[in-house]
Amino acid sequence: MTGSFLLSTTAARPLPPWAAAGIGVAATVVLWWLAAATVLSGVGASADGSGGAVPTPPEVLGQLASDGVGFYWPNLAVTMAEASAGYLWGNAGALLLSASVLVLPSLERLITQLAVISYCLPIVAIGPLAFIVIGSPARGESSGTAVLLAGISVFFTTVVGALAALKSADRASLDLVAVYGGGRLKQLVKVQLISALPGILNALKIAVPAAVLGAVLGEYVGGVDRGIGPALVNAQQNLEIARAWGVALVAGLLAGAGYGVFALLARFITPWSSGRRAAA
Repeated sequence: MTGSFLLSTTAARPLPPWAAAGIGVAATVVLWWLAAATVLSGVGASADGSGGAVPTPPEVLGQLASDGVGFYWPNLAVTMAEASAGYLWGNAGALLLSASVLVLPSLERLITQLAVISYCLPIVAIGPLAFIVIGSPARGESSGTAVLLAGISVFFTTVVGALAALKSADRASLDLVAVYGGGRLKQLVKVQLISALPGILNALKIAVPAAVLGAVLGEYVGGVDRGIGPALVNAQQNLEIARAWGVALVAGLLAGAGYGVFALLARFITPWSSGRRAAA
């Protein structure tokens, strides 16, 4: 009886996050490989059956190895710089505005509407207008348009996540600070920021892929000669299918790596949020 109970308890135990992520990646690669080799093998292929629009994973990896670091790093560095700058500016503004709502609650509706407007703005339409205002960067430099679009892309997510997190503080703790003479600012520093850390870090984690996407979209119209965006456009125009898929894969890995970094930071900074003890 005890053995069966232990067996059922062990079987019901969820997989660790790294294992679940690994299984998901492996399943995606297998499905991609099967689809490219079967139902999608003839899509975009020439008359002799070669040059399909959906290459297999080995073909993409072979192209990645052939292009090497000399091709990818100059492009990746530009996009990383743009995404990082937009990420910092967009999140800094979002966090400052979210914190101001707790000091001045009357601003909440205005800031929420501002965040919704930024979310509803069509990024593809804003890009050309931003390029007209900001202009083209010098050769090899980051695009101001890409930085702006990256910042807009993260603003809504962080505002909504931070507002929800900052409101999650325990009411009894807030009342205790108030009883001892603490005002809204002291409540914010002593209670609300601490309890909001898990939610804020989660919002920042989700914002990383959005920043990369915004930067790549901004590069399409940002007048840059290097970056993930120009590399994708050049590969498309030259019908370099495996390279286009390789560049897209690298962009996805960049977004995933940033997401993973913030997931690890959240695990170490706020161990209580993941159900682990700090000693673990």
